[in-house]
Amino acid sequence: MTDQLKEIDARTARRWLNADEAVLIDIRESDEFAREHIPGAHHVPLSGFDAADFPRDHDKIAVFLCASGNRTREAAPHILSKGFQDVYQLSGGLSGWKRAGLDTFVNRGAPISLMRQVQITAGSLVVLGVLLGWLVAPGFYALSAFVGAGLAFAGLSGTCAMANLLSLLPYNRRIAEPRA
Repeated sequence: MTDQLKEIDARTARRWLNADEAVLIDIRESDEFAREHIPGAHHVPLSGFDAADFPRDHDKIAVFLCASGNRTREAAPHILSKGFQDVYQLSGGLSGWKRAGLDTFVNRGAPISLMRQVQITAGSLVVLGVLLGWLVAPGFYALSAFVGAGLAFAGLSGTCAMANLLSLLPYNRRIAEPRA
């Protein structure tokens, strides 16, 4: 068995979906899916994916997507081992779908993705630490070093303390996923 997914363009995928020949499976995280997704897509984060969740769809073509296609490509061996007869990756992911001019459901009330929140917060703290270190006292450079060390640890361990803290904020509490 190959560990490469075949790619399909958005217009062909849309045609297959309209003809009920395919099932579209979005493997992004819940916060990303809640913010924007393709109408009719099944949301199954990759960590919880089980082909048994789709008993009526095993005779259909399975089309997987993420934001840009990178996560889907990296997860190809896992996806291909799940028992669908014909499996594809949506070329370019959600971004490719939008570039093709196809509709998405956008929930503007949903918070931005947790990863973007981490990037904004970490970047702001690093800049603040540098500015305070330069303008007030050199000891404030430690703030930038602490944030940098935390990001390095998050990358190495797969555990992000800042994301865990941000997820506790009221607007990030698990929201009901909208149905499109």
